[in-house]
Amino acid sequence: MNFSELKLHEKLLEAISYIGFETATPIQEQVIPLILQNKDVIACAQTGTGKTAAFVLPILDKLVGKKEHSIDTLIIVPTRELAIQIDQQIQGFSYFIPAGSIAVYGGGDGKDWEAQKSALKKGTDIIVATPGKLLSHLNMGYIDFKNLKHLVLDEADKMLDMGFVDDIHAIISHLPKVRQTLMFSATMPLSIRTLAKKVLHNPSEISLSISKPAEGADQKAYLVFEEQKIDLIIKILKERKQYDSVLIFTSVKNKITDIVRSLNRQGFPSHGISSNLEQDKREEVVNSFRSKKIRILVATDVMSRGIDVKEINMVINYDVPHDADDYVHRVGRTARINAKGEAITLVTPREKYKIKKIEQLIESVIPKIEAPADLGKLPSWEEKDGGAVKKKKFQPKKKTGNNDKQSAVKE
Repeated sequence: MNFSELKLHEKLLEAISYIGFETATPIQEQVIPLILQNKDVIACAQTGTGKTAAFVLPILDKLVGKKEHSIDTLIIVPTRELAIQIDQQIQGFSYFIPAGSIAVYGGGDGKDWEAQKSALKKGTDIIVATPGKLLSHLNMGYIDFKNLKHLVLDEADKMLDMGFVDDIHAIISHLPKVRQTLMFSATMPLSIRTLAKKVLHNPSEISLSISKPAEGADQKAYLVFEEQKIDLIIKILKERKQYDSVLIFTSVKNKITDIVRSLNRQGFPSHGISSNLEQDKREEVVNSFRSKKIRILVATDVMSRGIDVKEINMVINYDVPHDADDYVHRVGRTARINAKGEAITLVTPREKYKIKKIEQLIESVIPKIEAPADLGKLPSWEEKDGGAVKKKKFQPKKKTGNNDKQSAVKE
């Protein structure tokens, strides 16, 4: 479906065309009309499906012609990286529309605080904020939400995982009861549904590709010992010299320095990014990675939802994420919006059970590739330690009941 068919304002369509968007993604096609009809929405879609534009575009459409200075929309997100990313997209889409926005997050200096305070007091149209920093401003008593029309909870599952549920309820207590509320999440556990019942009114529900990597992601896993991981990554990088954008994830930020140092020593210039970096430095690194000035970036899971970079050729999981859902978010950094990409996971014998959990979540088998023999003695997938993966197709668990049907096996 072309964006023109969604009946958006012509100035928005002009900005969309200028950015280079042509057709709406499935989540945009289904969600935009609902938001334009002022319905509450709970939408579940994987990373990289274009869900930010799905809520930003119809909200901007409603802002056309707005004259009063007041906060119209509050978008709550789990990380500063995501806040910056969404704010940048709003600025791009609103190029021909007089709508203002600001990202409110921690980690800055006094000037950042004053800039945020000024925008909140003035009544900037759209506020994109992390819960903790917004509450700090709210507690000062100068934010007026009485004219707020839209509340968006983005990456709701991640916010709950990070323990923000009380902060979210505290923020909502300051908002008008009559408003349009939109909730977006990559997964839909019971905790999200419980939250949705409390903050949404008779919502329309959209679910697309729940907890599954994009079809364009070529997934594979190697079984190695911990000390063999760097050597294997070096071999992989040598075989893929044509890749100009590689993202390496580790679950432990303390490993980032060691990984970066090892890659640099082997002639592969790399940079690391984690919460240890000052905010301006983190933005500098992300922008350099986005512009291809940095080819290889090593990051933690926090960045798996905050890096909006097109055409990442390959994601390497230096270790298997603790939560199966995080695997989907990591892999979702490549093969975004119908593109192709490669996702490689390095697995130690102790991590094999995590791969099984991931396969159960995504309802498909991750191909197991034999690591190069010159790495030395290698562990075996057939050994029983850690829950070995046998040479058979993954079979989803059967539901109980007389009319149950076996779920289809996806290869």
